[in-house]
Amino acid sequence: MEAESSSGPGGPQPGALQPARALGSLLLKIRGKVFTWHILKTIALGQMLSLCICGTAITSQYLAEKYKVNTPMFQSFLNYCLLFLIYTVMLAFQSGSDNLLDILRRKWWKYILLGLADVEANYLIVKAYQYTTLTSVQLLDCFGIPVLMALSWFILRARYRVIHFIAVCVCLLGVGTMVGADILAGREDNSGSDVLIGDILVLLGASLYAVSNVCEEYIVKKLSRLEFLGMLGLFGTIISGIQLLVVEYKDMASIHWNWKIALLFMAFVFCMFCLYTFMPVVIKVTSATSVNLGILTADLYSLFFGLFLFSYKFSVLYILSFTVIMVGFILYCSTPTRTAEPAESSVPQLTSIGIDNLGLKLEESSLPEIQSAAL
Repeated sequence: MEAESSSGPGGPQPGALQPARALGSLLLKIRGKVFTWHILKTIALGQMLSLCICGTAITSQYLAEKYKVNTPMFQSFLNYCLLFLIYTVMLAFQSGSDNLLDILRRKWWKYILLGLADVEANYLIVKAYQYTTLTSVQLLDCFGIPVLMALSWFILRARYRVIHFIAVCVCLLGVGTMVGADILAGREDNSGSDVLIGDILVLLGASLYAVSNVCEEYIVKKLSRLEFLGMLGLFGTIISGIQLLVVEYKDMASIHWNWKIALLFMAFVFCMFCLYTFMPVVIKVTSATSVNLGILTADLYSLFFGLFLFSYKFSVLYILSFTVIMVGFILYCSTPTRTAEPAESSVPQLTSIGIDNLGLKLEESSLPEIQSAAL
């Protein structure tokens, strides 16, 4: 009788409890998969890098708008010099195969290509603003993410799941929302002098960034962070110094120095140095693709600071864009990628044990023939 009353009209129906239990178990599963220490740490580290990029953008814009100083190569040169003074000098005092001279003797041409890719990526993106629009730069700069994923697939043997591609699409949707907010807020006031040249420069710069990030991930995970930063500081200083003398010596000569300009240069170098110092740490914990998705919020941080510094107009779409990018970033980090194992050869390898066994069998098979010949 008690069992009948519990399943009567006034009691809970078993069929009605099943969807609620399924929903509860699904929420617990999502919570256990998303709100983990690894993902929270990845989010925090990624946003720290975004703030460093935001600092470089704000100081550069302040120098350009208030003091008419446009010297991106000189600013990069100062950062590479700081990397050289700290990490290259540390690398020179290493012993054994990790020493600077030993690395130069074995891999000097590889690091020249890496330094060239990194220096030119920084220069081309900044140069593109002179030719094309802000919208084009923000949209086409995302071209580096699929290039980075393709390079990681072939070079680092990274293998992605469906959720990773969905997460990348969500992040790019957030970037599109940000661009739409810029247009509605009236920030798209520069039509550019030659849009096609500017767009090509953005695509080249984004591709070079992808090459640099893939090389960075490989070196940091296979070799060492000190080797990457030390060699980049060495060749980055040389390459950017040569290019500085070629393309920006007139702009440098026209700077009217004062303590405010010097302070802005120092702030830029500090933010850029922190970015280069901490990015290998974050890439070693996660991946280059994950880092590039996380730093998509850097433009939004610059916009938020620009509300107070440059009188930008606020739009609710900025908040929506930030939320969409973060959702895509969390989706990407929720499922780790896997690394494909190198294909093994189907031909069995001959070992010393196998050769010895083969010789022993030949000796045993020829022994009766020798005995019969002796008889």
